[in-house]
Amino acid sequence: MRLSNMRVRSGFTLAEVLITLGIIGVVAAMTMPTLMNSTQGAQYKAAYKKALSALSQAVTLNVALDEWSFADVDGGTDDNDTYRLSTMLRQRMNVVDVKSEAFDDAKGDPYSVKVGTGTGSGINAAIATPGAGNVTFFFNDGIMFTFPAGVNNCTIGSDTQLTDTNRATLVTNNCVGFIDVNGIKAPNRIVQCDEGTGTSDDCTIKSPTDIYPVLFYDQTVIPNSVAARAVLYSK
Repeated sequence: MRLSNMRVRSGFTLAEVLITLGIIGVVAAMTMPTLMNSTQGAQYKAAYKKALSALSQAVTLNVALDEWSFADVDGGTDDNDTYRLSTMLRQRMNVVDVKSEAFDDAKGDPYSVKVGTGTGSGINAAIATPGAGNVTFFFNDGIMFTFPAGVNNCTIGSDTQLTDTNRATLVTNNCVGFIDVNGIKAPNRIVQCDEGTGTSDDCTIKSPTDIYPVLFYDQTVIPNSVAARAVLYSK
């Protein structure tokens, strides 16, 4: 028989193909959760920065058009009150819904805030979980912003630095709230440091979550926790 007439066949056996597919499946199962968490964390981070920017633009626009800022908020409870934070948000942002009563599991609108791996009312307990005393705004991009209804006199003065003392005054005046970047959807977890002491700049966030405490005064909106600051200023 001539060599030119001989056929040489090569390829993978069925067993080899199945083994290869099995290895790929195991690797995918190990890496997909990490990849998904990383992607979701990046989305939370981007939405958080967008929400802070939108709130800052709202107060800047309000000052330009109506000449009043967070400093002038008087804690009014009437929707027609001129110097009311709710009035500012309605006029300067794309609001799709407002909730002024407590979230209620029995009525089909459950919402609870988680801190770290546990549960609780969270940072600034009086204002962390939306309740009967909170006003909650839902915007057209899915972001939620909640704050106490009695917020008033949110100012430290234009030439004054923020200190622990005037920060405490702002908290007393209810000039605090939090942003939930995906509304009432899970995980509803307040961002916390994954590594570090949680003080000053010693805070590392590996997996950003969806809830970020904020402090607002004059024409400023800033993070109200070390972890929230770490997410904002991280690359």
